[in-house]
Amino acid sequence: MTQINLRPWQAQAISKAITWLVETRVDRHFLINAAPGAGKTICASVIARRLIEADEIDRVIVIAPRSEVVRQWAEEYKVVTGRSMTKVTGAHAEIEDYGTDLCATWSAIQGLQDGFQQVCRASRTLVICDEHHHAAVEAAWGAKADGAFTDARYVLVLTGTPIRSDGQEPVWFGYDSLGRIDHPQEGTYTLSYGDAVDLGYCRPITFHRHEGRFSVTLPDGDNIAVSGTAETELGTELKRIKGLQQALDFYKLACTPKYLADGETPDVESYQASMLQWGIAKLNDIRHLIPNAGGLVIAPNIAVAEYMAALLEQLEGERPVLVHSQLANAEARISSFKNTDKRWLVSVSMISEGVDIKRLRILVYLPYAQTELAFRQAMGRVVRSLGDNDYSRAYVVMPTHRILEEYARRVELEMSPAARKDNPRPTTKTCPTCEAQNPLNAAHCSDCGHEFPSRPEKFKACGECGSLNPFSADECQVCGHSFRTDFQITLNEALRLGAIVRGMDLEEDEVREGEDNKAEILSDVLASGDDALIKVVKQLPEESWGRLRRILNRT
Repeated sequence: MTQINLRPWQAQAISKAITWLVETRVDRHFLINAAPGAGKTICASVIARRLIEADEIDRVIVIAPRSEVVRQWAEEYKVVTGRSMTKVTGAHAEIEDYGTDLCATWSAIQGLQDGFQQVCRASRTLVICDEHHHAAVEAAWGAKADGAFTDARYVLVLTGTPIRSDGQEPVWFGYDSLGRIDHPQEGTYTLSYGDAVDLGYCRPITFHRHEGRFSVTLPDGDNIAVSGTAETELGTELKRIKGLQQALDFYKLACTPKYLADGETPDVESYQASMLQWGIAKLNDIRHLIPNAGGLVIAPNIAVAEYMAALLEQLEGERPVLVHSQLANAEARISSFKNTDKRWLVSVSMISEGVDIKRLRILVYLPYAQTELAFRQAMGRVVRSLGDNDYSRAYVVMPTHRILEEYARRVELEMSPAARKDNPRPTTKTCPTCEAQNPLNAAHCSDCGHEFPSRPEKFKACGECGSLNPFSADECQVCGHSFRTDFQITLNEALRLGAIVRGMDLEEDEVREGEDNKAEILSDVLASGDDALIKVVKQLPEESWGRLRRILNRT
């Protein structure tokens, strides 16, 4: 069993949890509300080890949001406790017969409620509930979790974003009038993001509000200006065109792919390309300090993710790692990226929560879900620290958008004034082999001879004074001229609202929901022997299984 060097907050949380659960025994639930990246997994695993050593529990069950997080849990839990943890991601495992500690996805609970219930009744069990916002009382997962773990001896709840976007209350806890989880202070440990930054557990973050103005060309040749900072004014005749106002929403335009005349080649003069170019320039700066630093793109749907990946390949000359639910071995792709020095990872929602890739420092954020919960979860992917000598910052590149701006401002207010100040551009670069500092223009490390990759910095010329500026500059560093650009787009392009599959908008969550429900429902239908019903369900496309589950739950 490995000796764990705990952070002070982890030691305090562990002591408080043991006192609450074992000594006072007022309630069997303990809540840890700590910022993403602060180290909740290690903290919870040590609590489990202490309860095992005190002969308070026999088994541990962890419920996590997705398969990659389940794998991470099993690895870190074994390091801390020395005990193996069986990973359960399907809905038909005989978990009561395993006799080991278990880690399962939230979706797996739906088909394994009875099995989990038997485990909790047969053994003194600690349940660790990771990303607790998934377990809303009225949602299927919350209802199943409440039934499955009614007989658990202890429940340890972990969250970094305790409020669900739909307003529903997660199972086991209520909320007070201010929207805070209503649980006794003695049974709760809280570490805010601002506290985590001040203590050096998380990296400070800078939000780049990426401005832009779209010029939408109508069929009659007229142009309409759309920006993220002003309302779009339409004349009386234009207001009569059905769907036009919705199509001219700035955020929708920011998420609309733009191609060249061939309809296949991404336009490197598009708004999305300008976001990526800003992120590329900033990643280049960070990699002077952290040679393997990486960037993450979160897209609103699969089509835009593929478009952004193709754009990155054009801009960088290197194909990024692309992961989404329709690609084979998506979890293996994530693991591979984590263990390489590849520059960019592009996804929809598979990396938005729980996945621990400490080298990520840039987030290009074009999400489908515009909620504070999703915003903070995504932000948590790039604020993790690499250790005591990590003085880098995290950066989020996002459209200038009222809702996202509000979330960013709240995060900024959590940080101290000193933490809000951006780092100056680096003046040296770190050798990835021996960590020696070298001049930025060095071709080889002066200490070990390592050859630095050749990546000439891109500059842009100011149209007013001709001065060269870093590509990420928002305005000329000499004369102050704004570099804001009008992005040309046609009405037909503006009306393309995402990936259309069989006439429907197909989002990542719907694909994942379909995958989670298909095996269980299909098994039950085949077992019924009803030929007519079997014939119908065999024709269902992947994305329809989740919708079918919701329909069945209403009946």
